[in-house]
Amino acid sequence: MHLKRLFLIAVCTLAAFAAAPSVRQAFAEDAAKPADPGLSDVLTDLLHGVEGENSTSGPDKRVPFGREEVQLSFAPLVKQTAPAVVNVYASQTAKVTSPFEGDPFFEEFFGRAQPRAQSSLGSGVLVDPSGVIVTNYHVIKDADEVKVATADGREFTSKVMLKDETLDLAVLKISADKPFPVIAIGDSDALEVGDLVLAIGNPFGVGQTTTSGIVSALARSHIGVSDSGYFIQTDAAINPGNSGGALINMGGQLVGINTAIYSRSGGSIGIGFAIPSNMVRAFADAAKAGLDFFERPYIGAEFEAVTPQIAESLGMEKPTGALVSSVDGAGPAGKAGLKPGDVVLSLNNTPVESIEALDYRMATLSIGTKATFAVLSKGQQATLEIALERAPEGAKASEVTLHGRSPFAGAKVAELSPRLAQRLGLRTDMKGVTVVDINRDSPAADFGFQPGDIVREVNGTSIDKAATLAQIAQQDTRWWRFTVERGGQILRQVLRY
Repeated sequence: MHLKRLFLIAVCTLAAFAAAPSVRQAFAEDAAKPADPGLSDVLTDLLHGVEGENSTSGPDKRVPFGREEVQLSFAPLVKQTAPAVVNVYASQTAKVTSPFEGDPFFEEFFGRAQPRAQSSLGSGVLVDPSGVIVTNYHVIKDADEVKVATADGREFTSKVMLKDETLDLAVLKISADKPFPVIAIGDSDALEVGDLVLAIGNPFGVGQTTTSGIVSALARSHIGVSDSGYFIQTDAAINPGNSGGALINMGGQLVGINTAIYSRSGGSIGIGFAIPSNMVRAFADAAKAGLDFFERPYIGAEFEAVTPQIAESLGMEKPTGALVSSVDGAGPAGKAGLKPGDVVLSLNNTPVESIEALDYRMATLSIGTKATFAVLSKGQQATLEIALERAPEGAKASEVTLHGRSPFAGAKVAELSPRLAQRLGLRTDMKGVTVVDINRDSPAADFGFQPGDIVREVNGTSIDKAATLAQIAQQDTRWWRFTVERGGQILRQVLRY
């Protein structure tokens, strides 16, 4: 048996030696021909990121090659930006009412209802070395005191420089002997869907936390957070407490302020929204300029959405742009030739998809400059250059605080002008007497009046002057019948007070 195996091995060895010259010649001929890529070659090319006919990874895209690349980390980026993200603590004293309030017998035995302290927690971003912080309006809304804790453990009492409920933005100011770390504000218009981003904030009050994700969508609107209607959507985990925190791009720049999550449970489900940094920059600049409210450029025109029916009637392929509903002939838009019925298609060569997009683009432009509007007018496209001006003050009437035994006592009212309407978030073409401010502990606050309410009629008298309303509020009567316009709706009320 062993002899047989040895014989077979010897025969095979002799055959191999005999075939060696022909095998070497075959290899030499194959080397002269273009080689077909084998499996090992294709795998090597894919690992090294080499492009070819069979490569599906695309340019500059490949799997990690080597331990160093597998261990890539966001840590350097977080270390650079996290010190500029702060915690914001807002506190207020809430009025507690008792059904027995004012009754001497029950107050003798049970005492008066004591005010109760309430607090909220959010995040903020340092955008200026002097201590300028951007956060959300809803984080500090109605706060009596706002404190800020920096990443290094220091705590400061802050001052509110500027706030705007319609934008859900607020600017705070803290002071120290040394400059604060900051995050540079980037260009949110440069973002693309799929870009990597980091969200830094203080969710649930557990301390500073960083999450990563991508930009899921741009120009999101109608999410019920603010009237801005123009948001960055991201799947980076955003939870309660992240409001006012930073959305960072891979260059370490601020591209958004985290403002809301879409969730039924209160936790992150991968749908979060951030206010674009270009809006944040404009708002912070207004605060640093010392403005008492965020002024938007005024052109003397109002707009409404383009519906599918309107688009069809105008011969448009799809509903896009913003329809001009009214124009002040003496305003910048009227002087430039803009007319009711025109449709704004782009602003400064940037397409305008909706009225929300136009409002956002306008708000980020500077007063005193000019903007180029591409419009569709009577079926023809035209280009108009319109000056961006400050809203006119009009015949400025002094603000009047109402007194007397009436439901309006404690309300501060004034006659509407385009500038005041802009300040209150109203259409700049509205007229009438509006509520400017409310004393928190007043009958007007108890009856639910709000800034921006327009008083149209009281006890059968039409209201067109603040002085008229002040005089009627002094009437000696227990019955009140009034009509108020709020958010485009007419509210009528009859009560005994």
